[in-house]
Amino acid sequence: MNKIEMSEEIIFAKKSLGLSWEEIASNVGMSPVFLTSACFGMNSLKKEYADKLCEVLKLDEKVSVVLQEFPNKTWDFTVPQDPVVYRLYEIVGVYGETIKELIGEKFGDGIMSAIDFTMDIDKEENPAGDRVVINMNGKFLPYKSW
Repeated sequence: MNKIEMSEEIIFAKKSLGLSWEEIASNVGMSPVFLTSACFGMNSLKKEYADKLCEVLKLDEKVSVVLQEFPNKTWDFTVPQDPVVYRLYEIVGVYGETIKELIGEKFGDGIMSAIDFTMDIDKEENPAGDRVVINMNGKFLPYKSW
């Protein structure tokens, strides 16, 4: 079984059981963002969490084994067609240099870690239209000179 097959089995089980990612993550004891990312093959899980996920979704041990494998984080370099993912690309396209500049002013020359990192996605109810709230929190990693 590869990561794509693993993801397909997880998604099928999730739909069959009528569970949300939030419900699954709560039962596994993890963040819904990180758990979903692992289920899509972009992160790996420790054995205890992989086994718990398989228990919740009633999946075979082979899914747990693949969930524990290191991911190969690749993606297409073309602009995605899915509207939600496209808008995130648009945000980085429009605000990426601004984000980089403001991080530089506040921290110095460096980057935000995507490894020592957390992200939360929330809904903010608003009479003018509900809002999507994305909070990204990454460790600052200064560039080194040698």
